[in-house]
Amino acid sequence: MQIRQISAEERVDHIFPLSTYAFSPSPWADSDRVTYLSRVGYFATATGLIAEEGGRTVAAATALPMRQNVRGVVRDMAGVAGVVSHPSARRKGFVRQLVTRLIGQMRDEGCAVSALYPFRPSFYARLGYVGVPRVRTATFAPEGLSHLLKADLPGEVERLSMAEGFDEVNALTLRMLGERHGFSVYDETRTADFRERETQWVALARSGGEVVGAVLYRIDSYGGDLIAQDLLTTGPLGRALLLQYFARHVDQVGRVTVKIGTDEVPELWGTDFAVLTESRVDFPSHGAPMVRLLTMQALNGLHAGADVGVTVEVTDDDLLAGRYRLTGDAGTLTVEETKDDPQATLTCAGISALVYGVLDPVEVVLRGFGRFDGDAIEALGALFPKRMPYLFVDF
Repeated sequence: MQIRQISAEERVDHIFPLSTYAFSPSPWADSDRVTYLSRVGYFATATGLIAEEGGRTVAAATALPMRQNVRGVVRDMAGVAGVVSHPSARRKGFVRQLVTRLIGQMRDEGCAVSALYPFRPSFYARLGYVGVPRVRTATFAPEGLSHLLKADLPGEVERLSMAEGFDEVNALTLRMLGERHGFSVYDETRTADFRERETQWVALARSGGEVVGAVLYRIDSYGGDLIAQDLLTTGPLGRALLLQYFARHVDQVGRVTVKIGTDEVPELWGTDFAVLTESRVDFPSHGAPMVRLLTMQALNGLHAGADVGVTVEVTDDDLLAGRYRLTGDAGTLTVEETKDDPQATLTCAGISALVYGVLDPVEVVLRGFGRFDGDAIEALGALFPKRMPYLFVDF
């Protein structure tokens, strides 16, 4: 088996057959290949690796250049996607070798963190990834928001096509990238792909000329469902304007479904408001995302929870292994390599879970991701207080 990097144009011959078989209804039509070919330009900045055996492509993996907010600081991120293999090549270690090579290459090219949606979390856990929350959905009848129809809100909502609203939605996501922990965006090359997709409406909420909220949605049928993507808002006013907009569909749709972050509390959107809030996680189609650090230097400059210090050793990971002194100074984290004896021993998943805020030190120990003494538990908990990330990744 040999691994090599391919160009965007080569994806059609080497990755399209595998990814279409893995993720789409098959056999596929010739039109599917034509559609894929028309989009290869949007992968010009992606890194695609393939495994070949006997001159035949048997597995592939792609890293999309992205950026992510990690505790208030935006880092370059490798978004791993399109991990596929031919049925005859599965369970042979090809995908493991591909992903290991891919994230190492992306680290060398400057990416500090990585994220993906797993087909099987335990597989990626062995590669150092740890789970973060999946976005939830809120489903409700629009009449439940009827009280908002009487509200005189200082703003308005405009309905636009994707082409018309793309620039303003993109600007809002870039603003939220700088403000919201876990938020992620593609690079300009990949993001441009969404401008051409006319399968969704854009609802833009403005107040005083400023965009304060946006949501992409479609309506499946008269009397059916209004199906919305992530509810993107800069605060309560943007949320209220978009919910009021949903309420105005009371005589058109029977239900509204919208994606929300873990900090949203839909049951408080109204009195006597009936809503189903859920997060579905199953495999392989509805996995919760996973993340990992690619370098310990990614921690420099992050927002620290306290002015304390602790020495840790990271083990069992080729990219992170070593001893480090982590120090909080005036709310900012610094990382230095050290030869001092460690107060805590962590796996890659353990330090990644602390940095992303999804586990506290006690939970890290219980999950088997580390061993600490009492002082280290307190210091790490102070440096990295729990803080649930909102992993928004696309339009």
